[in-house]
Amino acid sequence: MGLHRLNSLVVGVPDVAATARYYRDFGLAEDADGWFSTRDGGRQLKIVHAPRRRLMELSIGADDPDDLARIRGQLSSLDIQADIAGGTLVTREPVTGFQVVVRIAERLHQDPEPPTPYNGPGRLERTSTRAPGVLRTGPVRPRKLGHVVVGSPDHERTIRFFTAGLGFKTSDAIKGHGAFMRCSTDHHNVLALAAPVAFLHHTSWQVEDVDEVGRGATAMLEDHPERHVWGLGRHHAGSNFFWYLKDPAGNFSEYYSDMDSILDDQLWTPETLEGAKGLFNWGPPPPPSFLRPDDLAALMTGAHQAG
Repeated sequence: MGLHRLNSLVVGVPDVAATARYYRDFGLAEDADGWFSTRDGGRQLKIVHAPRRRLMELSIGADDPDDLARIRGQLSSLDIQADIAGGTLVTREPVTGFQVVVRIAERLHQDPEPPTPYNGPGRLERTSTRAPGVLRTGPVRPRKLGHVVVGSPDHERTIRFFTAGLGFKTSDAIKGHGAFMRCSTDHHNVLALAAPVAFLHHTSWQVEDVDEVGRGATAMLEDHPERHVWGLGRHHAGSNFFWYLKDPAGNFSEYYSDMDSILDDQLWTPETLEGAKGLFNWGPPPPPSFLRPDDLAALMTGAHQAG
């Protein structure tokens, strides 16, 4: 696969300052011009002003100019225009309207993290010391942007754009509702969901292990309990631990760890998931606002007025 990572995304919100404070608390490092960085991925989130919350741009990494030419040809077969200049292809997702930039970029390198020692029946990986997760005192710092989830009024067309157009691969599907798609070895980098209006559902950020998921969420909620959305739990699709929080604009953000990795397509069998399996394996049930965000009606009204 010539594609290999999510480079970054640009998110529009009505209150840039309040949203920026949230992502500083979340653990992203603030840079110039509205950018925020992860430890391993560099500048991966830009916050800009928009009348209502929305995904403005998604940037994807490719290996070389041949990848860009191939993608332009694939998009052309779907009657979608794409322009190439200076190692960058620019197009638009045809349903939701956000800009997609495919840019030649170096592959993301992450130095191996020493495995967290866990004790179990007949297996003592940690002796005469407390668990690392209870000894950590520093703030949680996400390692990289993992995936983004978008609602689409025509999710099947959005899925075709990413798979037949850009070259993403489908890892799993939610029957009648969406598909988990990847442009890297991660189980998914984009999830397109059926929705009555185009909107950004959530962004997801990798941390080291489940203790960092819990520590990060606990710190975020200490003075802001209203940020809580859903967690702690474990998904079936992707297998990752999760905890979801909400930024001031209404976008969800997820700490995750232990995502499935697909190195050999021949060894992975996609599933079509139904019912709760499409949402989670264990954990508290998702609140109604996770499935239908509280501002969905307002977003629908705003989209109608803009149209």
